[in-house]
Amino acid sequence: MKHNDRVVLGVDATGEANTHPLRLINRHGLVAGATGTGKTVTLQRLAEQFSNAGISVFAADIKGDLCGLGATGAPQGKIAERIADMPWLAHQPQAYPVTLWDVYGLSGHPLRTTLTEMGPLLLGSLLELTDSQQAALYAAFKVADREGLLLLDLKDLKALLGHLKAQPEVLGEDAALLTNASSQALLRRLAGLEQQGAEALFGEPVLALEDILQPAHDGRGRIHLLDASRLVHQAPKIYATFLLWLLAELFEQLPERGDADRPLLALFFDEAHLLFNDTPKALQDRLVQVVRLIRSKGVGVYFVTQSPADLPDDVLAQLGLRIQHGLRAYTVKEQKALRAVAEGFRANPAFSALDSLVDLGIGEALVGGLEDNGTPAMAQRVAIAPPESRVGPLDDEERRALIADSPLRTRYEKAIDRESAYEILRERVGQASKIEPQKNTPASKNEAGDAFGDLAERMFKSAMRQAASQLGRQLARGLMGSLLGGKR
Repeated sequence: MKHNDRVVLGVDATGEANTHPLRLINRHGLVAGATGTGKTVTLQRLAEQFSNAGISVFAADIKGDLCGLGATGAPQGKIAERIADMPWLAHQPQAYPVTLWDVYGLSGHPLRTTLTEMGPLLLGSLLELTDSQQAALYAAFKVADREGLLLLDLKDLKALLGHLKAQPEVLGEDAALLTNASSQALLRRLAGLEQQGAEALFGEPVLALEDILQPAHDGRGRIHLLDASRLVHQAPKIYATFLLWLLAELFEQLPERGDADRPLLALFFDEAHLLFNDTPKALQDRLVQVVRLIRSKGVGVYFVTQSPADLPDDVLAQLGLRIQHGLRAYTVKEQKALRAVAEGFRANPAFSALDSLVDLGIGEALVGGLEDNGTPAMAQRVAIAPPESRVGPLDDEERRALIADSPLRTRYEKAIDRESAYEILRERVGQASKIEPQKNTPASKNEAGDAFGDLAERMFKSAMRQAASQLGRQLARGLMGSLLGGKR
């Protein structure tokens, strides 16, 4: 049975294959269910299907199990029995092209961005700033843009804040925004980030989107896995902010594609509630807007969580594919939430969605997709097809071998610390300290002039080197400002 233009999820109660159109993958989706109901295996199945169709995947691997995608499966037990029940499946155990990433650089390629690329809005959310502190951060970024000071890592921003504290006149009309209190508060927040290991996230080389979109040599989409097993527990805010940054970068950089035969990329955001918990209302509203608009760029976003109630209604309304594993309903509140989940599916007269949600076995799900014309399909009770890769994690040796064989192994391993705000401001202080003792003698005035001339020339050259990149970042932040509520 051929399904070349469809994703095959499993088999429904009538024995027919349950499928979803590939061209509608960019209508986003949800994979939900209580712990132990089979969400990870479903994610693995979806990632394989997307990869086979030439669609790249970027997924957060919260428990460390998804990395089994990089090893050939060896079905046995219940998995082998389910495969035997699906003779039309043409199950072929195989490994998939997987690239491993890790913010800390321990179990995958280091994953980095810069403060300049992230911008003040997302950074402010990461730091959990008050309105006055956020205004102070915007003022600091404004000076950095004006003076050509790249903010690549945390020491750059700390150096800039120290510079503005010592020379508040540089702020111009924004001087009132950066008070001693707000400056100290920002420095304390940055120190807290450092204690969480956030300095590993900020720096260069920055993750290049073209590396995510590059297919494997055999034409399959490459599957990129972020090892978030430590990150999501030690620094959940950093985890959520990175995913928001990635979404923003994709929206900014990818061209419009319209209604293509299949999307370019599918994103899996596990622990999706972290994207919305304690997120400022303005940012949350703009995030909903970006999710709605990014599908025209060929990107599908798949939220993974225990209950649909973890997501805002405006996001749920945009999801074209819902895969709901079993839910528990022991309390009145849980029973009310269960009814809301059941009502979110298009009713099927053959069974009760409400009764099915508490009756689903492991590896079974209630699936609501889209018809070919884009209208909601009736809910189906589906046994999810087993993945062809390994169900279970790689061991340490297998993980090291996968990293060593990666086509990106030499591109991201070594950090680069080029000239940026920290180095430029330190040089200014050094030059000023040399000139100050000599400023009262005629000869020293000439020398001081030469020194200032040399410094100005170096600063001009540095600014010219950075101008194109810096202007691009300003424009990009301006674009995201209009979408994410930023300030110019």
